Amino acid sequence: MKGFDVVIIGGGLSGSSTALNLSKKGYSVLIIEKEKSQDYKPCAGGMASSMQKFLPFNIEDCIESKIKNVEFRWKAADNVTADLTGESPFWIVKREKLDQLLLDGSLSNGVQLMRQLLIKKIIKKNDKWEITCNNKIKYITEFLVIADGSQSKWASYFNLGPKKPKFANTISLRLKGLGEIPRDAVRFEFGFIKFGFAWAFPLRESLNIGLGTFINNGLLENQAINQQVIRSFGFDDFPHKTTSKKLRIWNGFHSINGDKVLAVGDAASLCDPFLAEGIRPSLISSFYAAEYIDQCLAGKVDDLNLYTKKINNIWGKSMAWGRRIAQVFYRFPRTGYQLGVKRKTAPKRIAQILSGEMSYEDIAKRVIRRLLTQSRT
Repeated sequence: MKGFDVVIIGGGLSGSSTALNLSKKGYSVLIIEKEKSQDYKPCAGGMASSMQKFLPFNIEDCIESKIKNVEFRWKAADNVTADLTGESPFWIVKREKLDQLLLDGSLSNGVQLMRQLLIKKIIKKNDKWEITCNNKIKYITEFLVIADGSQSKWASYFNLGPKKPKFANTISLRLKGLGEIPRDAVRFEFGFIKFGFAWAFPLRESLNIGLGTFINNGLLENQAINQQVIRSFGFDDFPHKTTSKKLRIWNGFHSINGDKVLAVGDAASLCDPFLAEGIRPSLISSFYAAEYIDQCLAGKVDDLNLYTKKINNIWGKSMAWGRRIAQVFYRFPRTGYQLGVKRKTAPKRIAQILSGEMSYEDIAKRVIRRLLTQSRT
C-alpha cells in the first residue's frame, strides 16, 4: 500500500501538466498510465502562444512552426486568408514531444509514474481514495484526477461531465513534406467533409493532416472524398496508415468535479465543438485543477466546486456559443462558408479565436443570425 497526495489517471497532456503543476507546489503525485510510451500521437498540434502562461517552463524546444496566416478554402478553391497579429500568436507542436516534455518535467520534480498498469477498482475509504491495480498494489490518495482522454472510462464512473458525451469522428495522419502548405500557415478545407472539415498544420519537415465530422456522428470512410482532400493539400495518394479517433467534444455545462475528484482535458469533454481544438482546454483545465486541489490541501476551501465554476466561466461560456455556431454552420456549410468565412472580418475573427484573443461569444449572435436567415431563404 502506497500513499500520495494526488493520483492522476492518465499520463498524456492533461495528466502530465496537472502532475507538473502539482509537483511544483510540493505535493506527492502518482501518474497511472495504462499505455506504453507512444512515438506518434494523432493531433493537429495547434496551440495559442498565450498558453505558455499556464505552463511552469518554456516550451520553445517543442515548437515546430510559428504561424502567421490562416487559410480557408471551399473544395480547394475560393480562398480566404487571415493574417495573425502579434509575434507568433499561434504555434504548431508535435503532441508526443510536448507530452513527453511535460512528463519528463514532472518526473524530474518527484512525480512517480506507473506505466502499462490497469486499474481494477476505486473505492472511497476513510475519506480517501483506494485504488486497486493489476499489480496487486493498492494506492491511497487524498485527491483523484481523471485525465484518461476522450475514451475515458472513469469520467462517467464518477459522474463527471455529460451523462451522454458527444463525439466527433476524426482521421489523423502525418505525411513527410509540406505539400502545398506554406510553413507559416495552417489551412482549413471546407466542403469535402460532410458535417465537418479537413485541416493541415505544418511541422518542420512534415504535415499533420486531419479530417473531422461533428454532427450526427458521421463516419469518414469515403475514400474518394478522402483522396480529394489529400490532393487539395498537395499529395498524390491517401495513405493506408491513418489513425481514427473519437474526440469527446464540449456538450453543455456540467459538473466536472466531485468529492475530492475532478476531470481535466478531453476526459472532461472540453474539446472545441467547432474547430476541435484540444490543447488549449487541456492546459487551462490542468492549471486550474492544480490550483484548486492546492487550495483544498492547504485548507483554504472545503471542496473542488470552484474548479467547475472556473472552467465553465472561462471556457464553457465560449464553447456554448461555439456549439451553436457548429450546429448551424455544419448543417448549411456552403451558406456558412459564404456568410461566415468570406465576410470581410470573419477570417480575422476565427484567427483571433484560435490565438485566444477572442471567444465565440464575441461573434456568435451575429454569425448565427446571418446563417439562419440565409438558410431559410
